[in-house]
Amino acid sequence: MAKEEHNGRKFAIGALIAGAVGYLTGILTAPKSGKETREDIVEKAEDVKDSAEDQLQNVHDELNRIIKDTKGKTVALKSKAREEYNEAVIKAKDAQNKASSVLKAVKAGDADDPELSKAIRQAQQAKKNLMRYLKG
Repeated sequence: MAKEEHNGRKFAIGALIAGAVGYLTGILTAPKSGKETREDIVEKAEDVKDSAEDQLQNVHDELNRIIKDTKGKTVALKSKAREEYNEAVIKAKDAQNKASSVLKAVKAGDADDPELSKAIRQAQQAKKNLMRYLKG
């Protein structure tokens, strides 16, 4: 189920990017005034920003829930597994903090695309790693 969810997110992000590129191509080739074109671009940029915020917020919230759920499982883990688990939790918290930081930057209009993509990938990887411990 986690792999299907991960693939679904990848597809959604790809569709979002493809849609934005297609939209911008259409706007830039449409016979509109410069002012109208700029307004359309600003409007679409806001839509993309809002979508990215929603994705980051969802991943952030999921990581928070998973971290809370997994804390109770450490008692049952043996020493090596406990070390691996603790490392996974640290990475998840780091990814959660980065996602939160980028989310704040996106809301403030300060984030660039590589930061956003990297934060989403790290948060999703941290979620995947923690889900592996939950199932094990």
